Amino acid sequence: MPAALPLPPLTLVLGGTRSGKSAHAESLAVLPGVESTYLATASAGDGEMAERIRRHQERRGTSWRTVEEPVDLPGVLRNCPPGAPILIDCLTLWLSNLLLAGRDPAAEAEALLDALRAPPGPVIAVASEVGLGIVPENALARLFRDHAGLLNQRVAGLADRVVFVAAGLPLVLKDVHANPLEPPCPQRRSVKFPPPLSPAFSGRGRRR
Repeated sequence: MPAALPLPPLTLVLGGTRSGKSAHAESLAVLPGVESTYLATASAGDGEMAERIRRHQERRGTSWRTVEEPVDLPGVLRNCPPGAPILIDCLTLWLSNLLLAGRDPAAEAEALLDALRAPPGPVIAVASEVGLGIVPENALARLFRDHAGLLNQRVAGLADRVVFVAAGLPLVLKDVHANPLEPPCPQRRSVKFPPPLSPAFSGRGRRR
């Protein structure tokens, strides 16, 4: 579906699995005669993920400049070509990569937010809404859920436009340009990320 409005500096597209969020975000980033940048954070750790990546690549075609970076998203973002749209797909997989790599998600989130405050071009960031289901059974999964929800809040507070996609249908939750008299959402600087897990937990959330 085509973008109805010009791209603001930062758009956040949220949704669940198979909600259509990535396809919607891609439609926003496609501009005639412009090579958009696709920042892919996924890593093909197994055959199933490799197939998911292949389907995404097939859907968007060859008109994109694709950069694959699972961890250093802020650094890559700052070096994108100026003026052209930048699609980040997705913040949630990036967060997962950080946790598995033993990085500090809170510090990395601050670095990303700094980069998003002055991007080289309009950014469309995709993220999963993972907090609508049951409480995960292990500590690592609960930590991931908490970090994902807090990261989404921080990015949504900074974003000019926030869209929630369900069943392929986009619902605009926030648009500061469409409602110029509405006060902007707070930047959520008071949000505190949870402390890291103790070393007693391995990467799979089980005790060693």
